[in-house]
Parts: sequence; structure tokens; C-alpha cells
Amino acid sequence: MLYELLRSPMNIGNLTIKNRTVMTAAELSLGQINGEATEMMMDYYEERAKGGVGMIITGCCRVDDMNPASFTQLAMTHDYQIPSVRELVNRVHRHGAKLCVQLHHAGRQGYGCCNNSIPLVIPLVKAIPSSAKLLFKCAPALMGLEQKGIGFALQAPSKGEISKHAGTRIRAMTKREIKKQIQNFIEAAVRCQKAGVDAVELHGTHGYLLQQFMSPHTNKRTDEYGGSFENRMRFIDEIIQGIRQRCGKDFPIIVRISGDEMYDRIGRPGVGFGLDTGIEIARHLEKQGVDALNVSSGSYDAYNYWLETASFEPGWRKHLAKAIKARVSIPVIAVNYVRSPEQAEAQLREGCQDFIGSSRNWICDPHWMAKVENGCPEEIRRCIGCVNCMRSMVTEAALYGDHAKCALNVGVAHEEEYFNMPKEGRDRLVVVVGAGPAGLTAANTLAMRGFRVVVLEKGEKAGGQVITAAACPTKEKLYWSIEDLMVGIQKLGVEVRLNTEATADSVLAMKPYAVVVATGGEALRPRSIPGIDQSHVFTAPQIIMGEKTIANANVVVVGSGITGLETAEILGERGNRITVLEMGKEIAPGGWHQIVDDELTRINHEATTFKCSAKLLHIHETTVEVENLASRATETIPADYVVLSMGVRPINHLAAELNGKTKVITVGDAVKSGTIASACHSAHEAAMTIK
Repeated sequence: MLYELLRSPMNIGNLTIKNRTVMTAAELSLGQINGEATEMMMDYYEERAKGGVGMIITGCCRVDDMNPASFTQLAMTHDYQIPSVRELVNRVHRHGAKLCVQLHHAGRQGYGCCNNSIPLVIPLVKAIPSSAKLLFKCAPALMGLEQKGIGFALQAPSKGEISKHAGTRIRAMTKREIKKQIQNFIEAAVRCQKAGVDAVELHGTHGYLLQQFMSPHTNKRTDEYGGSFENRMRFIDEIIQGIRQRCGKDFPIIVRISGDEMYDRIGRPGVGFGLDTGIEIARHLEKQGVDALNVSSGSYDAYNYWLETASFEPGWRKHLAKAIKARVSIPVIAVNYVRSPEQAEAQLREGCQDFIGSSRNWICDPHWMAKVENGCPEEIRRCIGCVNCMRSMVTEAALYGDHAKCALNVGVAHEEEYFNMPKEGRDRLVVVVGAGPAGLTAANTLAMRGFRVVVLEKGEKAGGQVITAAACPTKEKLYWSIEDLMVGIQKLGVEVRLNTEATADSVLAMKPYAVVVATGGEALRPRSIPGIDQSHVFTAPQIIMGEKTIANANVVVVGSGITGLETAEILGERGNRITVLEMGKEIAPGGWHQIVDDELTRINHEATTFKCSAKLLHIHETTVEVENLASRATETIPADYVVLSMGVRPINHLAAELNGKTKVITVGDAVKSGTIASACHSAHEAAMTIK
């Protein structure tokens, strides 16, 4: 039997999990302000249960209304929240999966604008539902004040370094507050048991409050809750003991821990704790009677070492779980950046872990395990590590009233509508021009709706600009998005014609009911800059794709967005001396910090100079003229070559030619330059408008 271990059952305590897969916690902001589960949340988790996962661990569930992580997370702070969680449990159980609730307190990593406000907001929103919109409108502004030191301070074990995640002031908890939070965790677990939840997980990693107590970096207390290892563990010990007393020995308790805080990976050796202490924590918790450990790493200070970007190798941190599993006798769950059932089975056989954990695999493909069970793992939609789920959670969801989004799975948080689309296409022909992520997503949606779809792609392979993105060092996973979309649409009967140039006449000759123009964009080369047409001026894609090779020269890269940084990385590997010009006040303005930080770790900084607030005025034969936008001074910089990374210009002339002759919608970069996520989501939404 293929994937024999992956498909086999195993117990956590007295709880039998039908296979070795666990959907680990990821907060998407799907709850209500009052902490109850929504229909959206229930649909989301039920779809994953239908998809064959063995156990689901919810996103973080608050144990204290005074210290939430977001306005719309699940809560177990009041008895009135029990019925909605009971319904969630029943819906997950229908499909043979188990439900575990993750109990959570953010501590120094929370948002001050949520701090102390929920008890006031809940009755206000209940009385005036529209007031929620005002709350979400004001919250980001309040967060800005907090980062300036104005507002409520967050609870933490001790006063110390502020978390760069939220930037909010912190204060040391009083002993009374510590006792209160211990009781809050215990009471939340009792409510979970009353709701029929199968297990609880204490969130002791990723830099949240429980880990803050465990870590010598964030716990500087001198009383019985700080100092020695035993004292630092006392907070979670008393929580575990209290849950056992109230819920009994047969109610499973899981603790998620960091095997290594990873400060050394961000240039801070000696800060926090490493694997030796991670093992000590694991062994200590086993002695406390917990039923399983969920081994992760890092914190929000070392962001990319708990939530990896696309550049990381699958399984890169499996050594942490393996080392801990070798020293304990209880089951070990671990994520370990697993991206295929082959990798999952291998890590189980290698003894790295007992359960394969992942949140992003099941966010991206809710039916991941069902495809394994049904013998078609090639149909799995793989997570590409773009971290759009986290970016959207922080910038669109937690304080903004929306939910987090997957770049590739446009049905996240809309499962009921997405998987039950009306089949209204009636086999009418829709021609999609362009096989990038936007075109392929539109084709997928239209085929799901019952249209007959033909995709025309002028290139020899599908992918559009993703081909270039995936050609950058360590970014090959990005092309998985195209491979998996191609598998999906071909299963739906979509015809893809490669090496086929689409013209208005050729498209109209097919007599389509509608046309989707997804012709993408091309690198911007502004004609307003003198000298831009010279032979030593290239575009970033020409360097990335190897069309032009530059070595041992002075090179000016214009634009410090992600593509500009990737270009600088490639040039730095070839002995060049690079100057990166950025008109904004900081590198990669608007870029998500995880992607930017990751890219900066690979750039040759000895050979690279960054100039912000710098405007390119003129390109000469061996120099460029640059204006400093702050001082208005100009300078001349040596430049044997100039590489432009100034954005993308839409290619949409076909849409103009077809307009008025048939139904036409334009999607993706053919409308506006964006990311894989924006291409997929905008294309899906546009495809839904064809009636």
C-alpha cells in the first residue's frame, strides 16, 4: 500500500486519529467579535474534514477578552460560546476527523488596539452592528499611535524588548495577573471539553505568552515564575495541572513548542534558547503528563524560521522534531515544511515525527489527504510558500474586518459557494488568451461553472511572468502554481493550446460566447528617461532569464522591489559592483517584510550599495545621473550597465481590438501589475461575472 504509514491510525492519549495528518493551527480571522464560531469558520473547517485530514487544530482561540490577538478570533472565555463550538465539533466529526482547539494568549506579540477593548466592543456591536465597521476603520490608526508609545501596554512576563511584529509597549505582569491567566487557560479548556472538543493545544511557540515565559530572552523575572528553568516552566506547568484536575486524565493535552528559537539564524547568537533547551522543555512537559508535543521553531522576532518563504528547502528543520522524538515517548507532531506525500512518508519512516502537521497545505488544498487516499496525489495543489496567507492576515484581516487569503486557493473562507458553484455555463465556449496564473485561474473557475474553455498561449509553456519569477535563485517552487493549475484545468476538460498566437480575427473565428484576456505585461522602460534606449540598458527579466549576462562590471539596478533585489542577487554572484536605486524612502517599499528579509539574506552586501530617495535622471555611456529627492542634490554613479526593474506595463491591445465584437473581460497583469495572489483572485472574481 502506498504511503502506508501516512495512512495508518495512531493515538494521542486515548484519542484515535484515523491517519497521520494534522491540520495545524493558522489564524485566518474567521470568527465573530464576541468569539463565537461563524458559518464561514464552520464551512472552512468542515471542508478540510471532508478532505480527509485526521485532526484539525483550530486557529488561535483566545482565553482572555482583555488580551486578544485579533478582533475576530475564536474564543472560549464565556459559556455562551460553547454551542457554536459544539456545532463546529459535530460538523468536523461527520467526516471522521477530530477537532482540537488551540488555546492562546499573544503576550508581547499582540495588538494594543485590541487590548482591553473587546469587553466594551462586544455589547456595542451587539446593540449597533454597524459599529464594527467603525472599529475596523479606526484600529489601524490606533495601532500607529501604539507604535509611537501611545496606548495600552501589553502583558508580558517582564518588561524588555518590544516585539517588532506589532511594536506595542509591554509591561511585566503582576503575580495576580499571572494567576488570572493560568485560570483563564484552565476555564477555556473546561469549556472546550463541555463543547465536545477532542483535545486542546496550548500554544507555547512562535513567541506567544507561554513561550515568553519559557525563554530567558523574554522572561527576566526574579520571582518563582522566572530565573531558573523550573521557574520559567512554572506558568505552563500550573496550567497543565489545572486542566488535568478539572478535565480529567483522559482529556488529551497537546503543547506546541519551539525546538529552537532560532535567534542565531538572524544574527543574534546567544539570545533565547536553542535545541538543547528545546529538548529539555519537551522532556519536562512529558513528565507533566501532556499527551503529545507539536514541535515548531522560532518566534515573530525570527519570523521566517517558523513560517518559511519559498526559498526554504522542504524538511529543512526536521532535525528539531527528530531530536525531540528521540528523547520522549509521547507522540510528536511537526510541520517541517512538508509539501508532498512522498516527503511525508519518508519523514515518518525516518523517525522524524509521528504526525505530519501542516496548516498551509490544507489552506491551499483542503482535499490534500483525500487525493492521497484516492490514489491521485498528482492532483494536489501545492503551497508555494508565498506567505500571502500571513501577509493578508496582518494587512487585511486581523484589524480590518476581513479574513486571510491563500494566493492559489481562491475559495478559502467561501467553501460553501466555491465547491457548489452553479453549473450555468451550458457548455458555451469561452476563450482564455494567456496561460499565466490569471488565465489559468479564470479557466478553472469557468470550467467549474460548466463552460467549455479553450486556453490560447503564445509561448511554448504555460506560466507567463511566473516563469521569470521561478527562474530566480531558490524560487523554483513558484512554478508549482502553474503546474498544479494545469493539472486541475485539464482534469476539468479545458483545452490548452500552446505555441498559439491569438489575434482578434483568430479568436472571433472560434465564435466564443466570451473572451478572457490574460495577456500579462512587459517590463517597463520609461521613454522619459534620457539614454534609456542605449545598448547597455537591460530589463530585469533579461538578466533573470539569462538572456543577458553581466560579470565584473559596475551595474546600476533601478528599482528595489522584490524583482530588483532578485536581480541584484544574481548580479552579485557574478562579481559585479552593484548600486540599487530606489525612489522610496526605504528598500522594497510596500513589500511584505518576510519576502524582503529573506531576499536580503542572499544579496552580496559587500558588493551592493542601496540608495533610497534616489531618482534616475539620465543614463550616460558609462555613468548615470541621480537626484537625491530629500536634499535635491545630484550625483554621478559609475555604470557600465543599467538594469531596469521599474515595474510592469499591461499588454492589453487584444482586449481593445475585441471590444464591442464579443463579451470581453481583462484580468491579471493585463489590467494592473500585481502578485500571483492578486492575479488569481481578480481572475476568479472576473470569471464569476460572465453570465
